[in-house]
Amino acid sequence: MPKLSNASPERIERLRADASAMFGPVLLGEALRRLCRTHGSGCLDEFEKSMADRIEAMRAETPDFGDMKELAIEQLFAVVKEVRTHPDNKQPLEDPAARRTSGRSEENETLEEQLQSGLEDTFPASDPPAVVSTAIPGGAKDKQPTGVEEHLRRQREAAKRAS
Repeated sequence: MPKLSNASPERIERLRADASAMFGPVLLGEALRRLCRTHGSGCLDEFEKSMADRIEAMRAETPDFGDMKELAIEQLFAVVKEVRTHPDNKQPLEDPAARRTSGRSEENETLEEQLQSGLEDTFPASDPPAVVSTAIPGGAKDKQPTGVEEHLRRQREAAKRAS
C-alpha cells in the first residue's frame, strides 16, 4: 500500500472525500447514539431539523451542489432514523397528563361510577337478552334497583332537571 506522503495532492483529496463518504455516517451515528443515551431520543428531532436547515442554507458555485445537498439531507435522515430505532436508544417517557381528558374527575368514586355506567351501557353487547324470570312470588317488597335500573332512573331525573 502506498504511503500518503508519496501521494499526489489530487489523490489525497480524493481519498479524503472517499473517507468522509465512507466513515462520516458511522461517526455521525455513533455520536448521535451517545447523545441519545444521555439526553434521550427527544433531541433527535431538533438535531435533524437544525442540520437539514443548515445544509439547505449552504451555498457554493460547485456544479451539482443542489444534488449534493439533497443527498446529504437524505443521508442525515437515514442516520437519524437508524439511531432512533436502535435498541439501546432511550425512548422518551410518556407524559400521563397529555393523555388525560380535560375536565376529567380525579376522584376515585366518580371514576368508578363512570366506569360502571359505561360498562352497563355496553351490556349485553351484541348478545340478545335471555328470557328468564327470576321473580320469586311473595318475595321482598323493597327490591334494590339493579345497576341498569339505577342508571335509567338517573337519566330520567337528569332529563326532568334539564327541562
